[in-house]
Formats: sequence, structure tokens, C-alpha cells
Amino acid sequence: MTVPYIDIFAGPGGLSEGFARYASFRGRRDGFRSLLSIEKDPIAAQTLTMRTFVHQFGRRELPEDYYNVVRQTAGPNVLQDYVEWKEAARIVWNAELGQVPEPILHSRIRKAVGRNRNWVLLGGPPCQAYSLAGRSRMTGIGNARNGPNAGHQKVSRLAREKLKKFYSDHRHHLYREYLRIVAVHQPAVFVMENVKGILSSKMPDEAERGKFHKIFPQIRSDLSDPWSALDSDPLYEQLDSFRKGKKRSYRIYSFTEASLTGPEELSDQDFLIRSEAFGVPQSRHRVILLGVREDLSGSPRLLKPSPPVVVENVLADMPPLRSGLSKVDDEQTAWLQAISANFSGEKISTLGRNGVTRRLREITKRRMTNLTRGSAFSGGKVPRISGSAELDRWIEDEALGGILQHESRSHMNSDLGRYLFASVVTERHGISPKLDDWPVWLLPDHRNISVSRNGKISASGFHDRFRVQAWDRPATTITSHISKDGHYYIHPDPEQCRSLTVREAARLQTFADNYFFCGNRTQQYHQVGNAVPPYLAVQLAQTVHELLKQNQMF
Repeated sequence: MTVPYIDIFAGPGGLSEGFARYASFRGRRDGFRSLLSIEKDPIAAQTLTMRTFVHQFGRRELPEDYYNVVRQTAGPNVLQDYVEWKEAARIVWNAELGQVPEPILHSRIRKAVGRNRNWVLLGGPPCQAYSLAGRSRMTGIGNARNGPNAGHQKVSRLAREKLKKFYSDHRHHLYREYLRIVAVHQPAVFVMENVKGILSSKMPDEAERGKFHKIFPQIRSDLSDPWSALDSDPLYEQLDSFRKGKKRSYRIYSFTEASLTGPEELSDQDFLIRSEAFGVPQSRHRVILLGVREDLSGSPRLLKPSPPVVVENVLADMPPLRSGLSKVDDEQTAWLQAISANFSGEKISTLGRNGVTRRLREITKRRMTNLTRGSAFSGGKVPRISGSAELDRWIEDEALGGILQHESRSHMNSDLGRYLFASVVTERHGISPKLDDWPVWLLPDHRNISVSRNGKISASGFHDRFRVQAWDRPATTITSHISKDGHYYIHPDPEQCRSLTVREAARLQTFADNYFFCGNRTQQYHQVGNAVPPYLAVQLAQTVHELLKQNQMF
């Protein structure tokens, strides 16, 4: 028996993965099945179609043709005659919410849902306009936490123009697309995910000029009573014409915090989930809401915390690789010479005699290495994960017979020196060094970095521009920025002197080893960074499953 779900703003399918695999992973006969997945990025939609194909098999073994495609020994066309592929292609809709006409959108959802009254809605509206980094980048004045004058006595004309553009950004209001679907189609349950920054994000108050109000309390209120929230929506009458059944309200719950007096009394912070507390090897903090239709009874079971999983548990057994070299001869000897060139005897002597210096000398004096760049697929023994037997079972697939998309990217010669220094310091002291602790000759040439006459380093807003992922703790948040450069995601092994591969980032995000990301490497990184960790998603699915089972929907 299955309860259907629809996934919107689906990305490559991280949230959907947890629900689709819930039954097989937990060994149950009842679970969830996808009706429709909507994603605007055509490359992510391709990835989603590949994964939805996998989901069609449930407990059955995947065909060898699938493995040949992801190993790139066969083209994707070999899958197109499978009934399961045709079903996956029907389920995935490459479309942009907010651009699709409302009649087409709601007709497509109505057709997918059919007579199913009890189904689940999944999704997280795009988060760039809510994230702290996004606000800083888009406004140019810090994190815009408290409106246009936050921490500034004067705002330039250019800044005011940026702010105007920022506050008119349609991504602030994409949650209303989510809200309209909730109102019109009234799923039994919905799960909505977004970035931590949404808790502090503010918008201009329409009723009082010059005032700002927080977005998140408004979102909670709107989702609790969707039709009242849409009362002034210019599309109200049209939306109402699509509705079937009475207008329902929702109780908005947290997955991790309970309130004795009811979910209305939960604070905004209670909706923040710290992924590292639930077996994800990454300190990813996200806001996730659980909406429960008013006619359902009972309260959801809270997520059960689990011991931390650290970077070493997930990456230590991965085949070691060396980085590549940008715009120069990319041979092994050239790679070693490029590393050594950053640490001449005169330069390295300025560091004094200590463990860091000894390790740097050891690495830079080596004349041979057997490390490779890796490849899109390398056969052989599949690395096993240690530290969490359940996470092992979630990620591993021995039938794959190797490693997918584990290929290093290229770096500038100067960055190799920075990566080596930062990783050696982290190896020695257990924490990635801030730029204040770097030798001057390794500092990047950047407008935010300056050195005073007495040698004091100033790096405004730039102190952790180069960040090593330490072996003995969960990784920092894997974001889509990893697609631009690897400076925030330096591998902890100094001898590899590189940033993380797509597969290593995917493992930290808890994607299965047989999860194939379409597109070029930059697009693959972007998909990995934008996703909900699937291993967290399967735990969300268990909470939803138990609530629906209480209401006899299975």
C-alpha cells in the first residue's frame, strides 16, 4: 500500500529520494510513490528522471543497463524502451513555477492526483533571496538583516537601487506558489524546506511605509489558513474554481520540537533542523515545516537524534586523488613542482620550526607520486563507510562495482600552496586556519585583504575564504557555491592537495553511491549543493508515515 506524493521545486530529488526509498529501506510493505515532480532546471530534471527511473524498481534489482549508463559504457537511450523509463519521464515535469499559467499547473496536478484525497506535498521554494549570503550579495550592504539601514548611517543611491531590486525579487514570493497549491489541492500533509536565513529575512511592510516585517511568521500564518492568506490574491476567484471540497486549515508542526500547548506556541527557531544531530555528516541547518490538515488526528513523532558522523567516516576510504593544474601541463611531476614552488627554503623558514613546517617539507620534497586525477567512473572495490551501519546501508550499492563521478578539478598553482598549508595546519591542530594566521606570501590578491606595515592581516568578511573539512567533525554546509570554486571545501588529506570531488560532496550530502548527476561537473556540483540530504529526508518520511498510519491511510 502506498500514499502518493508530489514534489515541487524538486531540484535533483534529495527530498523525494527519502520518501521514494522509505519502504524498501525500512523493510516495509507500505510507503510512498511519486505522482509528479516539478523542476525548472533542465539538467536537474534529467537527473531527477534518472532517479525516478530507479525508484520504479522498488525492491527489485536495477537492470544492468542502468549501471552501464552511469558507468558511461552505454548511452542513456538504452533505457528509453523500459516501461519504468516511460513512467519516470511522465512523472518529471521540467517547468518553472510562477511562469506556468495557473490553469495548466492546477490541471496537471489534478490529473496526477486523480481521486487521491490523501497525499503528500514536498518542496522548498528557491532560497537565494532568503539566505544571508544571498542578501549580502544582492544588496551589497552586509546581510540586510534589518532592512536597508542595518548598520549603515547612509545608503548610497546605488545601494538603494540594489535594495529596490532585491525586495522586488520574485523569489521572495515563490512560497505563494507553494501556498496556492496547498490551498487548491489540500494535501493531507505537506513538508516545506528552506534555508536558515528565512528566519531573519524581512520585507517592506505594505501597510506602513518605512517599516519591515519578518517573512517567516507570515509564512507560518499563511500556511495555517491558506484561503484566508489568499483573500487579496488577484487570482483568488480563479484558484477557487479549481478547488474541490471545503476550505481546510492546517496545523504547522516542527519535526524536532514539541509544544505542550499546541504547535501555535512553537517559536520560529523550533523549526530549525541541525542535520548533524540526525546522522548526516554535515553541519547543515535548515528550516523545515510539517503541515497537517485539520481533519487528521494525532501529533507527529519527533525525529530521533543519532550519534554524529564525521568526515572521516564517509571519505577516508575513497580512492586518493591529486588535483589538476589550470592552464599548464598537467603531469604528475609538474604537479609536484607546482606545490614545491610555493614553499621555497626562504619562504618556509619564516614559519619557524614546528610540526607544520616539518610536514610541509616532507610533502614538498617528495619526487614521485602514484596519485591520479580520477575519472567519471573507476571500477574496482567500492569504498565502505564506517561509523554508521545504517548510513552504510543507505549509501552503498555493491552492484555498482566502482565509484561514480570521483574526479578532481583543476586549481591554480598558487591555490595549491594555500590548500596544502591550510590542510597541514588543520591536520596538526584540528581546525582550519583563518587568513589572520597565514604567512603573508600565501595570501590571495583580493580587495578585501590588506596587510599593515607591522604585518597585521586584515581580511574583512574574508577570514575563512579557504576552509578545510576536518576529518574528525561533520563537514560544513555543502552549498551550490561549490560549483564555482573549491576554496570552502578543501580535502583534509594534505597529500592530495585539492578540493572535494562531486562524489565526495554527494557522500557528505548522503546521496547513494549509485545516484547519477547529469550535466557537466559544474552542474553536478550545483545540484549536489542545492539538495536536501536524502538520509535526513528518509527520517522525515518516517515521521509522516507514522502520522498517516495513525489516521489509517496505510
